[in-house]
Order: sequence, then structure tokens, then C-alpha cells
Amino acid sequence: MAWTKYQLFLAGLMLTTGSLNTLSAKWADMFSAKGCHDDPEHAFAHPFVQAVGMFMGEFSCLAVFYILLCTDRRRPEPRMNPGQSFNPLLFFAPAMCDMTATSIMYVALNMTSASSFQMLRGAVIIFTGLLSVTFLGRRLQKSQWLGILTTIVGLIIVGLADFFSKHKDDTHKLSDVITGDLLIIMAQVIVSVQMVLEEKFVYKHDVHPLKAVGTEGFFGFVVLSLLLIPMYFIHVGNFSDNPRQVLEDALDAFCQIGHEPLILLALLGNTVSIAFFNFAGISVTKEISATTRMVLDSLRTLVIWVVSLALGWEQFHGLQVVGFLVLLVGTALYNGLHRPLLARIPCCAHLVATEEEEEEEEGRDSPGERERLLGDGRVQTPDES
Repeated sequence: MAWTKYQLFLAGLMLTTGSLNTLSAKWADMFSAKGCHDDPEHAFAHPFVQAVGMFMGEFSCLAVFYILLCTDRRRPEPRMNPGQSFNPLLFFAPAMCDMTATSIMYVALNMTSASSFQMLRGAVIIFTGLLSVTFLGRRLQKSQWLGILTTIVGLIIVGLADFFSKHKDDTHKLSDVITGDLLIIMAQVIVSVQMVLEEKFVYKHDVHPLKAVGTEGFFGFVVLSLLLIPMYFIHVGNFSDNPRQVLEDALDAFCQIGHEPLILLALLGNTVSIAFFNFAGISVTKEISATTRMVLDSLRTLVIWVVSLALGWEQFHGLQVVGFLVLLVGTALYNGLHRPLLARIPCCAHLVATEEEEEEEEGRDSPGERERLLGDGRVQTPDES
């Protein structure tokens, strides 16, 4: 069945805003400007300030939810399900995981390329799969184990591509690139803990996805904004690139924005894009399918890589292409995208039927985990995180 114009719009919106989210964050990292008190020009290295902006974007999903709800209630026959009432503190622990993982990933983005950043986030299915077996009592299918192993191979290939690549601007030392890649993978462990927590304690409640994203964004925005105060006084030496060598210097960030207004444009791009990305992702799942959402999210990685090459932010490396394709296969295997293809092959059709029956018996195909795995950037709830 052909897509409607609205479905095409949603798919384009998700692909565009998802790509802009990572690209705008990387663009902000590439600026240099003077700081406060006549500090010399230096790089804009403020990952925690960027994370606050991202959570502001997630928080705005609450406003979108209530706008849609009010609009729907004015209709003669309301169709929107607002979900049941719930204790917002249910989202506090997942939000803290989200906050920690996001902050780590923004630190890592300062150290590595935007394309590698996006590709390495595919590691989340490895840890989510393992934790779901350990803490949720799930039994993964053989194809899912194969998907996890394939993803591991893809991550190794992407890591090797980073190891052998020469960055054009020489701003990323090899040690920084390796550290950044490891931080991204470490952040995916925390993201997988977030997913398991939500699957175990949150998804049994009927919570609207936009409300879930907005609630987590609220906690992340408030807590991280408050943490910027002690971060201003915590000295971390050479680990920090700001003049005072503290964990985060928010005042320096604002001063740099004053000297270089384009930084503000990049930060706003990050904030606005994450809000629209979450809305578009949820809508794509509802209007088209969760499978389409996963495919679009994979295409987002390709768009980020192509744009980074076109802008000269990084150089072409064949291993990255191989790594991307292997990661794509691993994600497809884990999420069952191979089944329609195998079902057309007579000798393999029974394997697909058997796997689907086992999945139903285990209660494996719950909306919670499937939706969060198909999300992404960074946010992934019954959408994305």
C-alpha cells in the first residue's frame, strides 16, 4: 500500500530532525570563541550544557502532549487516549540513567566523529538483550543472538576505521578518538539499564509516549541544571577543555555564545530537533509501523555520515562503510526484519513460524522493549529517549 502524503511527511521529518540532532551537536563542538574575562579564544567544549538543552527539548514534549490533548477534546468525538494517571516518580530512575548516558555521549562527541558516534550507539541492543535475559527473564531467539554477535563484529569494524582514520583538522588525537568510542559504548550500557527499568516498572502503566518522554525530560532538565552549580567548582585538570579546567563552566559557555551567536543556533537546533524527532518517531510507529521507524533510524546514520563527509568534518574510510552495513544487518536480525524475507523461501518458512510461536509464548514481543529499541537518539521511550 502506497504511503499517504502525511506518512511521507512524518518519515521525512523523523529522518531530517534525527540527523540534525547529532549534526547540530557536533557543529556546536566545532566552534571556537572568546570566553569571560578576556579569556583567549578556545573551543566550545560544554557537553553538560548541551545535555541540558537536549532535555529541554524532551521536556517540551509535555507541552506538545497537552496541546494535542486539548485539541482532541474539542472534537465532537475525541480519539486520543491520554493514558492513565501515574506517579511521575516512576520515571525518575530511568531519567537519571538517561541524564548520565546523554552527558557521557556529549563528552564523547567532542572526541570522535559524528558518524562513528551514531554508529557506535548501535551497541545498545547488545546490552539490552543481555540485561533483558538476566533481569526480565526473557529468552532470546537464535536470530537475536546472531544479531548481537553481528553487532559486536560491526562495532569492532567501526572502531578499527576510527583507529586507522586520519582526521582532517587534527583536532582529534588517536587517544581521544579511542576514549570517545569507549565512552559511547559505556553510555549504551547505561541506556540499556534505562530501558530495562522502564520495561519492568513503567510500561505496565498506560502512559502516552509523549507524556513519558516529557516527564523524563523534566527530571533530566531540572537535575542536570542544578548539577551545573557544583560542576562549576569541581576541578578536573586536563580532562576539561575550558579555561578554568572545571567539570563544566556554564558561565564560560554563555560568554562564548555572546561572542559567537552561531553557537546558540547550533544549540537551538539540537533542542528543537530532539522534540520534533520524538514526535515524528512516535507518529511513524503509530501511522506506519515500528519496523519503518527502525529503518529510518538506520538511514539517519547514513545521512549523518554523508553530510559529515560533504562538510569536510571527516574523511572517507572504506571500513566505515563495511561497519555500517554489518551493524545494519545486526540490528535487522535482532528486530526480526529477516522474517518477511525468509518467509518467502519455502525451506525457511517453518523456521520463521517456529520463532514467532516461541516469541508469543514467552511474551517476548511487548511494546515496551520493541519500541525503545527502535527509537534513538538518544531518547528512546515507547518512542525513543
